[in-house]
Amino acid sequence: MWITFSLFANHMKAFQHKIVLASKSPRRSELLTKSGFLFDVKSMDVEEIYPATMNILEVPEFLANLKAEANISLINEDQILITADTVVIFDNRIFGKPKDNHDAVEMLKALSANMHTVVSGVSVRSLQKSVSFSDISTVHLAALTDQEINYYVDKYQPYDKAGSYAIQEWIGLCKIQKIQGSYSNIMGMPMQKLYPVLQSF
Repeated sequence: MWITFSLFANHMKAFQHKIVLASKSPRRSELLTKSGFLFDVKSMDVEEIYPATMNILEVPEFLANLKAEANISLINEDQILITADTVVIFDNRIFGKPKDNHDAVEMLKALSANMHTVVSGVSVRSLQKSVSFSDISTVHLAALTDQEINYYVDKYQPYDKAGSYAIQEWIGLCKIQKIQGSYSNIMGMPMQKLYPVLQSF
């Protein structure tokens, strides 16, 4: 057991200070931190545009790669860059970050009492290697009253969240009936898929 632990500790130590997370999302930072990684956060903004004819499930990975290309100059030859994008899909439409209070309310009204899909795309790059992947989860949301929706939007201000909610907040605790797939994927970073990819670097 001591040998196994020592090898694991050395393995995690190898990643310390070598990862650059090009994302301003506090949820992604939280997931990496809780998974034992040390990293720097640096990010250059990129216009998130994708082809209109693209398969809707492929959009997050496409955008993650787009962000990687825009941020690759932030790393040196000893570092690893992580970029990601998460969308909520319902009724064959992408629900990204709400523009304002009205947009957030309308998104939650649409998702209320329905099942929706959460897709995260991730790109992991060094100057020598590039790997990208997607993960898909489904979320069963209970019915939300207008009063509950207004309470959530007013209190939690979900304007930086795809689909206008975060699973770790009030809606996740009180109104999500069931999820299928990865919890961390719904938060914005599928750690169970990211970890072996980082191992490969």
